[in-house]
Amino acid sequence: MARQLVLIALGVFLACRAGSAPGADPADDPDASPQWQQVRAALFGSRPIAVATPDVLTLEAPYRAEDAAIVPIALRSRIEQSQARYVRTAWLVIDGNPSPLAGTFHFTPESGRADLETRVRVEQYTFMRAIAELDDGSLHMATRFVKASGGCSAPAAKDPAAAAANLGRMKLKVDDTGEPRRAQLMVSHPNTSGLAMDQITRLYPTARFVRQVTVRYRDKPVLIADVDFSISENPSFRFLFRSDDGGDLAAEVVDTDGRTFESRIPVGSTGEGA
Repeated sequence: MARQLVLIALGVFLACRAGSAPGADPADDPDASPQWQQVRAALFGSRPIAVATPDVLTLEAPYRAEDAAIVPIALRSRIEQSQARYVRTAWLVIDGNPSPLAGTFHFTPESGRADLETRVRVEQYTFMRAIAELDDGSLHMATRFVKASGGCSAPAAKDPAAAAANLGRMKLKVDDTGEPRRAQLMVSHPNTSGLAMDQITRLYPTARFVRQVTVRYRDKPVLIADVDFSISENPSFRFLFRSDDGGDLAAEVVDTDGRTFESRIPVGSTGEGA
């Protein structure tokens, strides 16, 4: 499976670099996208995928992004997570990106609802899709078209020295109202894509980015994310979890160099942890 996805990413990367993979058009058939067909076959084989209803899954994304390097997106489900019925996994696919599979997000009944906000890079006009797998194994897909270009190959927004100095700093925030509770995890990390040429050396840097995020409440997982450089610089994730007004919310982040960063915050009142 991993090898198949690497080959897909490499094929799309070479096509983009050669200029042979033009951006999609909103009038195109999203199911006919060749990148999607490859990802679909690798991830799901011949399993049927239904069109998601708003109750099961919606994908929010701007039709025209202001900045292709920080495109805000949200995956939302109205299903109240419980042992009886819940969203188990959601995949975020950006067809036109060098690595189309931007993230795989795992939820549990303790998540409250499968609700996630983050920011992504978009390399060219593309279809973006979220696919949810419920606990019964059924698959449901929501699709959006996004007009943005150059997000993956754009230079870093911050000075490399400053980014290195802040590398791995994390902040957890928990809202003081609502149930399930909403929390936000922010990570200082350049999430280098390896596609932005150094204008001095004329070389491409090594891709280094956050690859896994694990959030636990009272030591029970509420969100596990496997992500790649399609997630924007300084990754940010807003998510829900079912709280008991006590205990700790803890986050662990691992990047491609094997570095591990951790943050923890007591739950019970509004606040933030570093």
